[in-house]
Amino acid sequence: MYPSIRILRLNRVRGPGRGHVRDVTPTEVLRGFQLMLLLLGRKRVPLSLAHRLTRLPRTMPERRPFVRLPTDVYPVNYGLCLKPDLIDFTFEGKLEALVEVTQATNQIVMNCADIDIITASFVPQGGEEINATGFNYQNEDEKVTLSFPSALQKGSGTLKVDFVGELNDKMKGFYRSKYTAATGESRYAAVTQFEATDARRAFPCWDEPAIKATFDIALIVPKDRVALSNMNVIDRKPYPEDENLVEMKFATTPIMSTYLVAFVIGEYDFVESQSSDGITVRVYTPIGKAEQGKFALEVATKTLPFYKDYFNVPYPLPKIDLIAIADFAAGESLETALLIDPKNSCSSSRQWVALVVGHELAHQWFGNLVTMEWWTHLWLNEGFASWIEYLCVDHCFPEYDIWTQFVSADYTRALELDALDSSHAIEVNVGHPSEVDEIFDAISYSKGASVIRMLHNYTGDEDFRKGMNAYLLKFQHKNASTEDLWDCLEQASGKPIAAVMSSWTKQMGFPIIEVEEEQVSDDRVLKISQKKFCASGPHSEDCPSWMVPVSICTSEDPKCTKLKVLLDRPETSITVSGVAPDQWVKVNPGTVGFYRIQYSTAMLERLLPGVRDLSLQPVDRLGLQNDLFSLSRAGMISTVEVLKLMEAFVNEPNYTVWSDLSCNLGVLSSLLSHTDFHEEIQEFIRDLFTPIGLELGWDCKPGEGHLDALLRSLVLGKLGKAGHKPTLEEARRRFRDHVEGKPVLPADLRSPVYLTVLKHGDSATLDTMLKLHKQADMQEEKNRIERVLGAISAPDLIQKVLSFALSEEVRPQDTVSVIGGVAGSSKQGRKAAWKFVKDNWEELYNRYQGGFLISRLIKLTVDGFAVDKMAAEVKSFFESHPAPSAERTVQQCCENINLNVAWLKRDADDISQYLLQRRGPPV
Repeated sequence: MYPSIRILRLNRVRGPGRGHVRDVTPTEVLRGFQLMLLLLGRKRVPLSLAHRLTRLPRTMPERRPFVRLPTDVYPVNYGLCLKPDLIDFTFEGKLEALVEVTQATNQIVMNCADIDIITASFVPQGGEEINATGFNYQNEDEKVTLSFPSALQKGSGTLKVDFVGELNDKMKGFYRSKYTAATGESRYAAVTQFEATDARRAFPCWDEPAIKATFDIALIVPKDRVALSNMNVIDRKPYPEDENLVEMKFATTPIMSTYLVAFVIGEYDFVESQSSDGITVRVYTPIGKAEQGKFALEVATKTLPFYKDYFNVPYPLPKIDLIAIADFAAGESLETALLIDPKNSCSSSRQWVALVVGHELAHQWFGNLVTMEWWTHLWLNEGFASWIEYLCVDHCFPEYDIWTQFVSADYTRALELDALDSSHAIEVNVGHPSEVDEIFDAISYSKGASVIRMLHNYTGDEDFRKGMNAYLLKFQHKNASTEDLWDCLEQASGKPIAAVMSSWTKQMGFPIIEVEEEQVSDDRVLKISQKKFCASGPHSEDCPSWMVPVSICTSEDPKCTKLKVLLDRPETSITVSGVAPDQWVKVNPGTVGFYRIQYSTAMLERLLPGVRDLSLQPVDRLGLQNDLFSLSRAGMISTVEVLKLMEAFVNEPNYTVWSDLSCNLGVLSSLLSHTDFHEEIQEFIRDLFTPIGLELGWDCKPGEGHLDALLRSLVLGKLGKAGHKPTLEEARRRFRDHVEGKPVLPADLRSPVYLTVLKHGDSATLDTMLKLHKQADMQEEKNRIERVLGAISAPDLIQKVLSFALSEEVRPQDTVSVIGGVAGSSKQGRKAAWKFVKDNWEELYNRYQGGFLISRLIKLTVDGFAVDKMAAEVKSFFESHPAPSAERTVQQCCENINLNVAWLKRDADDISQYLLQRRGPPV
C-alpha cells in the first residue's frame, strides 16, 4: 500500500463549550503537531492542508492554462539518497531514477521547486552516459527542463541528478521541525510533508498522483538519531566520510505516488505491538513519553484487521509507524493529536485520537492502494476516510455511540454551511494543484462524508462492501476517478448509483423535504415534495432537484425502516400500509439522508411525545430538533416553536442530543445578547439543564463510561456559564482545592470549572488561571485554558486576555483560539475582539501569511454579530485589507451576520414575550 506521512486531521477542532470534537471548516482548524502515518497514510490536503491545511475556496483568479507533465519519459523506480544537515538546515541529494523513454526526445521535463541541480546525466541501457547541457527552471510552474545534446532514444535508461536544497521552515517539502530536548535546549528534526505537491521540494520528480513508481530510499543521518521512512530498514552502516554519521537503506516500496513518500530524522521513543494479522505497529513519541503512545497503539492494532476484513483486501506491508511531529509553526499539539496521558487527558481527547487513527489508516487502502487520478477526485478520498473513521471507531469502541456524534459533528455542520448562498459543490474541477488548497473545506470533508454515509445506507452494507472490494482489486496500485467507484457500486447493487450521487456532488446545496399526511382506512398516505433549502428562507426561482433516497419508519417500530423510495421528481405520494390513526410516521429514520424535513403541523404534533417519552431514537430526536432550529433561522417557523420543543427534552439522557441542543442554545444566546432580555434566555438554559445536572452530580459514579464523562462536562459547563448559583459555588470550591493541589480536578471537569470561575471571576481569578497556564506541562492543558480565558467579563480584563493572546506565552497557532474565545463569550467580548483584530491586523496577517488560521480568526471574530451595519463594516475592512485566502470566509461571515439581523428583527418580540410569560406573573 502506499506508504507515507500524513498530517493530522485538518478539519477538526474542539468547539467552544462542547465536550466532543466537532468538525469545523479547514479554515477553522489548527494545523500542527502532525500526525504522520509513516508507511501508509497520506497527509490531508495541504491546507497549507495544513489541512488542515487550508485555504478557503474562492473564485479563481485568471491563470495561464495549466499543463501537466509530458508523457515521453516516465519513472519506473527512484533510487534516492538524501543527507540532511540539521545545523545549517540544508540537504544534499543524489537521484538515480530508472526511467522509460516512450518516444525519442532531447529533453526531460520534471517537477522541481527550491532545489538547485548540480549535475544531471542520462545513461541509456547498455549505452554511453550523456551529460545534460542545460537546466531551465520554470519557477512559476515548479518545473525544470533538462536539455541533452542528442536525442534520448526510446527504451530504458537511468537518469542521474545531484542536487542541493534547504530544510525550510514552511512545513512543506523536506522541512525542519523544532522541539525541546530533555536538556531543555531547542533542537530540530527533519521531516516531510508532500501532499499535495511538495515532493518536488525534496527531490526532482514527476510529482503527479498518476505517475507512480517504486522507491529505494537511503538517508545519511547522525548516528544518535532515529531515521524512518515508508519501508523497514534493510541496511545500516557507518558513513565513510564522517564517523558521526550512518547510512540507512530502506526496503523497496510498493508502486506509489510521489506525495506518499515520507522520511523523518529526529529523537524519539516508541511503543510497539502486533495486530492480530501479524503487522508490526509502532507509535513514535517524544523522548520520555512512550507510555502516552499506548492508546493510539491499541487503536491502530484493532483497526488494521478491521479494515482488512471490511475491504477483504489485506494490508500489504510488514509494518506501520505512527509518529507525532512537534511543530511550532502552527497547529494542534502532540498530545491532542496522538498522545494520551491517562491522568491528564480528557475523554474527548481519547475519542479524537481514535478518529484520527481510524481516518489515517483507512487511507492505506482508499487513497494509497488506489489513488485518485487527479486532485479533482481528492474529495472522495477525504470524504470516504471521514466517513469510515466513524465505522472503525464504532467497531473498536461501541460505547462511544459515535454515529450519533457524527450527526452532530459532521452532518449538521455540513447542512449549516451548505445552506448558504456562498457554498459550493463538493466536486470542483481542479486544474493547477494550487487550487486544491482553495477548494477543500468543510463542504468537501463533512458533506462528502455525509453523502457517502447516505450512499452506504442506500446501497446496503453487503453490496457496498462488494462494490468497494471490486474497486480496490480492479485499481490496486493504479489510479481511479470518482466515476470508477460509482461504476463498481452500481454493478454490485444494481442501483443507479452514478445518477443519484452526481446530483449530490456536482451541484451545491440540498433539498428540504415537505411532508403532509392523510389517513385512508388502515393506511397512511404521505405527500412528499422537494425544493432547495436556503438559510435565508424559501426561494421561488427555478431550483435544482436531487435524487433523494427517502426512508420511513413508524411508532410501531422506530428502529426499523418500513419503506424506502427514491424521490427522483419534485413531488410524489407514498402509501405506508398498516398504520393506525394514533401512530406517528417519521421520515429519514437514523437521520441519514442529507436533507432537512418540514412536517405538517399535525404530523409534528404527533411526533413530539416521542421526544418526551424517548420512543424516538436519540439520533432522530436530535435531527428533529436540529431541523426545526434551522427552519426557525430561515424564517419558515417561529423560534418560539423551537423553544417549546426544547422544553420537551427535560428527560433526555443522551450526551450527543444534549450536545446539539446546547450548541443551538449557544447560537440563540449569542443572538439574544444583542437584546435587553439576554438574562431571560440564561434562565431558560438553567431551567432546562438543572434536572440533568442534579441527576449527574459532580463525581463519576461506579459503572459510568465515556459518554457520561462527556455529558457531565457539557452540562456543568452550560449551567456554570449561565450563572446557576449552586454550580458556580461548587466550581469555585473545587477550583480552590485544585489550585492548592487537594485534590486536583479530574481532566474531564477542568474545562467546565475553568469556564465557570472565569465567567463570574475577577482579576485574581484571571491571574490564577494564567499562572496555571504557565505551569502546565502538557500542551492539552495549555490549550484547554487558552480556549476559556475569553469568558472573563470585565472590559479591562478582556483587554488583558487579548494582549496575552499575542504574547510569547501563547504559541502563534494558538493565538486564534484565545481571540476566538473572547469573541464567543459575550457581546462586549465580540466588539473588543473585532477591534483588537483590526488594530493588530498587520501583525496577525503577517504572522499567518494568508494561511488557514487567518480564515479561522475572521470566522470566530465576526460570525456572531447581529447588527445591521456590521456586515458592511466587515466587507469594507477586508476590501481595504485584502486576505485572498479568506475571501470565501468573509462572504460566509457577512451572509451569516445578515441572516442574524433578519432573524432578530423577525422573532425578537415573540421570543421575549414567550420567555417572560413562562416565568409567570411577578410574585
